[in-house]
This record gives sequence, structure tokens and C-alpha cells, in this order.
Amino acid sequence: MIPVSRPVFGPEEEAAVLEVMRSGQFAQAERVRAFERAFAEVTGARFAVATSSGTTALFLALLAHGVGPGDEVITSPLTFIATANAIAQAGARPVFADVDDSLNLCPASVAELIGPRTRAIVPVHLHGNPCDLHALSALARDHGLALVQDACQAVGATVDGVALGCFGTAVYSFYATKNLTTGEGGMVTTGDPEVAAACASLRHQAYAGQPYVHDRIGFNFRMTELQAAIGLAQLGRLEAITERRRRIASYYDEMIPGDRFIRPRRLAGAGHVYHQYTLRLAGADGDARRARDRLRELLAEAGVGSGVYYPVPVHRQPAYAEYAKVRCPEAERAADDMLSIPVHHALTDDEVETVAQAVRSA
Repeated sequence: MIPVSRPVFGPEEEAAVLEVMRSGQFAQAERVRAFERAFAEVTGARFAVATSSGTTALFLALLAHGVGPGDEVITSPLTFIATANAIAQAGARPVFADVDDSLNLCPASVAELIGPRTRAIVPVHLHGNPCDLHALSALARDHGLALVQDACQAVGATVDGVALGCFGTAVYSFYATKNLTTGEGGMVTTGDPEVAAACASLRHQAYAGQPYVHDRIGFNFRMTELQAAIGLAQLGRLEAITERRRRIASYYDEMIPGDRFIRPRRLAGAGHVYHQYTLRLAGADGDARRARDRLRELLAEAGVGSGVYYPVPVHRQPAYAEYAKVRCPEAERAADDMLSIPVHHALTDDEVETVAQAVRSA
């Protein structure tokens, strides 16, 4: 079976981990700081703060921007539930705007939902495809809102050649299947020194600058030296990883018929990094989920793995039952008709050809 994702580690990661193990320094220290500096440079941000996961990164970023009880935060329903959970854990209420044909937040839908309690917008760069940051940034600026990007699937992505870290605050995940992985881990990037300082303090029990003196109730959301060592090794290959994924995606664009499989729209100037390569079934209205699931069965029979990210929109999750009356028809339609095929950089050319042929045949 050709898996839809496959973490890739090499001798560089092995050597980095062994060095940490032999050093005896495992807790957050110089390697974490080095990873932060290198990540900030790659993503175009002034500051980067490493955390234990993408979820904790988003949670801390929201707190640092003053989001809390009584606030509303507009986000996408077509995302991993962690996006909404971080908002709820900050004490705020997630408000779900619909997506457009890019499968990212629709700016017009966001604009309709901005109200007196709105404090922030959290757009998601789903599958590594950058959202309309220009339009969403303008909305945030015009209404005095924080813009906190969920870039957990979009490390290395750009808009008009500019890295996402240049656009205010963003959060990233280094989960096992991400383009750049440390097994688990996350990062907040920002151009605001106060946001960076707040995140750095809160992740480490809110130390106040003196040993065992704390000026707030903080958390243990630190990254380990082992994770940072792996991240540094992976970061050195990020450009090559991204280029390989883009070449595979370009091959799929050419070989998989567009009249039968619709691709999520890529905005002009968007530098997609293909955390996932996603297809939508054309002409399957009314029975899309069954047709999609049958396609997945046929691909599995041909030895090709696939995934659906995500089959249940957040506003339809049992955990968010209070949103049962919310309607996001574009997100709901996408959840029924989309699937992702292998695009990870470990694929061989033969495997890429096998995947494309299996989709065509199915």
C-alpha cells in the first residue's frame, strides 16, 4: 500500500538526536533557541516561539492577543477540530464562517459574521493552500481585530512570494505527518515583540524573570531539545521537500483529468506547499459521499492509500452540538466529495505514476 503520508528521517536527524542524548540536556535550551531563530528566518517573521504542539501554539497566540471569555473568534469549519478547541480553551466562542472553492475561509462570509464581540479571525491554510490573506487582513485591520493564521499545514507557504510569517501572527504544527516534523511540536511566529514575549512566558509557567517567581498562571507547553534537534535537521531540507511535493502535484495536475476531479482553487500568487493533494468529485451531487467512498475502496484495491481531511466539519461534531443550526453549505459539500491522495516527498517516481494511474482507472 502506498500510504497517504510517511514521515521521513535520515542520518542527519539520527546524528542530531544522538548528540542531544549524549549531552544530557533534554529540556528546552540552546537547540530550541537555535530552532526558533532559524524558523523565524525561514518564515519571514521577527520572532518565533517553540511550543509542544500546533494546538498549544494557537492557544498561546490567542491569549497573547488578548482573546478570552466573552469574545468571539471567526474561523473555518473545514479544519481539524484542534483549531476550534484552542479558541474554546482560551474561553472564547468559535464562530464558523463558510469556505469558498479554495476550501479556505470565504472573506464575504467572514464579513457577514463580524459583530461587537468579535475579537479575532483565525483563517486556516487548509492542505497547505494559502487563503486570501490580503482580504482577511484588510477585514481584520478595518474592524480592529487580531488575525492569527492557522498555518499548521502550510510550513513554507507564501503569498505573492512573501512568507506567511510576514503577515502578523501565525502558528505551525510539527506533527508526525506534517511537511516538516519533530514528531510533535509547534511554533508561534509574529512580528509583535509583546506577543512573542507573552507566548514565551506562558509556555514556561509564566516565569517573571526570577527563579520560581511567576506573574501569571502559566502552562508547561515547552518543546524539548530532542524535538528541536530534529526540527533543525528537517528545516535544512524544507526547500527541497517543498519542491518535491510541488513536482508531484504538477504531475497529478497533468495526468488526472480535471473534468472528473476538481482541484481546490489556488489564488493568484499563492505558494501552495501540498501538505495534501486534494481532489473533489465532479458531478456527484446528491450521492457524493458514497461515490467518494467507493473511489477510496477502488484505490485501496489498487494499493493506493487515501484520506479525507476532514469528513465531518467542526460545526457538525458532537463536541460542538450547540452549533447544530449553523449552516456552512460549501464546507458541508466539500466534506462529502473531497479526498486526498499521496503527495509526500518520500514517494518514488514509480509510486507517483502508480497513484495517478489508479485514480484514472478508478
